[in-house]
Amino acid sequence: MAELDDIIHQPLRLKIMAALNALPATAGLEFSRLKKLTGATDGNLGAHIETLAKAGYVSVEKAFVGKKPQTTVTATAAGRGAFARHVATLQEIIAGKQV
Repeated sequence: MAELDDIIHQPLRLKIMAALNALPATAGLEFSRLKKLTGATDGNLGAHIETLAKAGYVSVEKAFVGKKPQTTVTATAAGRGAFARHVATLQEIIAGKQV
């Protein structure tokens, strides 16, 4: 059986990756939307996004819309692959498969 991904397995990072993987490959979510979806605080969400970005699982784009800063987070191809493997491992565990 494959190993669970320690980066993704943390509950908040799993929520972030699940939300991003529900989108088309090139689409991202704004920080404020991720915050609402996950129920995380600004600091906690920011720290977990940074962990995912350092692992290469998400890209972070910062821009200004008018005079307001906007941060958009998008799952990378590597992040989508890691998430798919993590979910497959969870499904194997649920099915009771042993290798």
